[in-house]
Amino acid sequence: MRAYRLSAAAAAVAGLVVLTAWIMAWPVEKAAVLAPVLVVGAAAVVGLFLLWGKIAAQALRESPHPKRVLALWIGGLALLVLLTFLGVKLPKGE
Repeated sequence: MRAYRLSAAAAAVAGLVVLTAWIMAWPVEKAAVLAPVLVVGAAAVVGLFLLWGKIAAQALRESPHPKRVLALWIGGLALLVLLTFLGVKLPKGE
């Protein structure tokens, strides 16, 4: 069981290194040197998504109208995606 976890973790780190090298157009060697930073950063991002997902699920459960709240969340996200796809630039406050 321990060997399975170790090999899964090594594969995940290797995949993260290769993915980062590809996205950032870096040599794989540079991404491999930064592997500890990449792992900590990826763990932080995953942790934030899990935390905010748990908070959103709890808020949805405690809502008096969960279907309405979920519909508004999905509508807001769809509107954000649509405006981004259309290239709408919102004015910046000064």
